[in-house]
Amino acid sequence: MPTKRRETKMKLYHGTNTEFNSIDLSKSQHGKDFGKGFYLSSEKHQAEKLAIFKALQLGGDAIVQTYEIDDSFMNDNSLKILYFDGYSKEWAEFILRNRNNMSDINIHNYDIVYGPIANDKVGIQIRNFLEHNIDFDTFVNRIKFLKGITFQYYFGSQKAIEMLTRVYE
Repeated sequence: MPTKRRETKMKLYHGTNTEFNSIDLSKSQHGKDFGKGFYLSSEKHQAEKLAIFKALQLGGDAIVQTYEIDDSFMNDNSLKILYFDGYSKEWAEFILRNRNNMSDINIHNYDIVYGPIANDKVGIQIRNFLEHNIDFDTFVNRIKFLKGITFQYYFGSQKAIEMLTRVYE
C-alpha cells in the first residue's frame, strides 16, 4: 500500500498593533517592500519587534498573531510565487519599485513573495540611492555584504491568504 505524504505545518507570525480575526487585503498599505499585502515572518522574535514598533508608533497594543500553513505551499503550481534567497540586484530593484509605488494597485501580480526584509541598514542605503548619494551598483554592492539578514513572507492575493490558518496560542 502506498504511503501518504504526511502534511506538516509551518508556523508564521504577524506583528501588529490591532487585533483582528480575518485578513482584509484592502486594509494593507502601499509603499511596502513587496507591495500592498499581508506580511509574516517565520521568526517569532521578528514579529514581536515589529508589533512593539507599530504599537509605539501608532498606539494600541503589541500583538503577535500566529498562522499555520502546509510547508509545501512554496511548491504549489497554482500560485504565482517570487522567491529571493538573499540580497541581489533583482531584489533591490523589486523593493525600490514597490516602495515607490503609492498607488493602491500593486506593480506585480504575485500571490506570494519570499525574501529579505529591507531593514534599517538597508533603508539607509535605499535613502542614499534615492537621494543620489550613491549609484545603483554601489547600492547593490553595499547591501550584499550586510549581516543579520531576516526574511519575510508576503501574501498578496485572497487565494494565498486562504492557505493560512490562524492559531490561537
